[in-house]
Amino acid sequence: MLKKVLIIFAVLIALPFVLALFAPKNYSVVTSVDIARDNQTVYDYVVLLKNQDNFSVWAQMDPQMQKSYRGEDGQVGFVSAWKSDNPDVGEGEQEITAIVPGQRIDYELRFLAPFEAVSPAYMIVTPIDADNTQVTWGFTGHLDYPMNLMMWFIDFETMIDNDLSQGLAALKQLLES
Repeated sequence: MLKKVLIIFAVLIALPFVLALFAPKNYSVVTSVDIARDNQTVYDYVVLLKNQDNFSVWAQMDPQMQKSYRGEDGQVGFVSAWKSDNPDVGEGEQEITAIVPGQRIDYELRFLAPFEAVSPAYMIVTPIDADNTQVTWGFTGHLDYPMNLMMWFIDFETMIDNDLSQGLAALKQLLES
């Protein structure tokens, strides 16, 4: 009897690790919005990381979070860091890693707490015509084994898509007003 209990216990312990072998490790979200403003105006606004405080859902989760900055905003190497007691916000930083003037800004998000992760993100600004611009916001993530087991239970892509879409809707409202 004890042997059967130990076998069942071992299977229950091993099962999540086995499931994690088959769980995806990467996720990716890309969403966009059309803004009734010219391309240069939109680009000039989104290239500045500090402006994300005005439209990013994540930046607005804790108005009391501590923020710090290093470098010149809108330039490669600029770092915007945050620290919050709110576990949904945590602690981390994002750095501008590449810029294609008037077109694209690449970031690296480095989450430090409540968990550590590095996620690339980007914004692409594309003219539709002289008075309208499409903004595309992309975000990718990776969960190492066995943490990737969470991919079976949490729909990271939908959660992040909702946050990015809300942020782009706020950006649209802000720039069109």
